[in-house]
Amino acid sequence: MKARLIAFLVITILFYSCSASKTKATPEQLQALNELIESKSFVIESEWAMPLVTSSLTAIQNSGLIAPNNNNINRINLLSNPNELRLEEGYITSQLPYYGEVQIPSAYNAMKTGIALDSEIKNYKVQENKNGSYTVTFDAKSDTEHFDVTIQLWPSLKTEMTLNGAKRLAIRYEGKARMLEGN
Repeated sequence: MKARLIAFLVITILFYSCSASKTKATPEQLQALNELIESKSFVIESEWAMPLVTSSLTAIQNSGLIAPNNNNINRINLLSNPNELRLEEGYITSQLPYYGEVQIPSAYNAMKTGIALDSEIKNYKVQENKNGSYTVTFDAKSDTEHFDVTIQLWPSLKTEMTLNGAKRLAIRYEGKARMLEGN
């Protein structure tokens, strides 16, 4: 009987201590996220790129061509690599590095190896999620390719972005969003 009571108390304490560790968004964070979503004008700077890992990328990792400082082929640090995705009044521009496989090559341009979106946004949709985050989806294009873009935004303004191109394998980015100056 005593052992059951002790086991029950231990389980109860563990249950409550684990559930108490979840952080709740503050009203200020929720308001900032709502304003960002309503403005439809913001910038995302990515800290990590996460390409879809294939045998070709694994071979690159094994050859030592990926710098070892906290990088591996499925999580590449972008902090020293300037990048951004900018949404402004129904228009998108981006300069994002691309790590992954191109399935259908286009005309080669050594100056444009990343994802350089520059177009009007099509099919813009926003969905509010139960956890307080938002999912934004839309279509965009570069000079040579169409992309399906999905952005998950949390109250802390952390983001997870997935770009799925017509000619290359999908890639994910993690970063932080901020309002455009003047909005």
